[in-house]
Amino acid sequence: MKKSFFYTMMVMLLVVFCAPFAYAAPEAGASVDYTKAIVIGLSVIAAGLAIGLGTIGTGLGMGNGLNGATNAVGRNPEAQGKVLLTMIVGLAMIESLAIYALVVSMILLFVNPFLKVIGG
Repeated sequence: MKKSFFYTMMVMLLVVFCAPFAYAAPEAGASVDYTKAIVIGLSVIAAGLAIGLGTIGTGLGMGNGLNGATNAVGRNPEAQGKVLLTMIVGLAMIESLAIYALVVSMILLFVNPFLKVIGG
């Protein structure tokens, strides 16, 4: 296992397990509900995974598309205009998926619909 993956997983676990202490009540005798802190911590992790996996997938898709386009133009230079147009449309569609991942992560971070479910 790589060190960077191990450190990333350790930081994620620390965020999940230490987030409730950030929202701990200052009163000594009051009972504290840590549900809101846990939901916020898990939402941060989910947002990071959404944008991370979304951009990895779109990056691989763009790489495959550009590879195919350059191979097609290399084999048939006369078809460069059609290949270029098709490639640009395809890249725009792929990029929209990355924007959707960004929107989902922003919703999880700032709107957080899960807090409404738990009543926070």
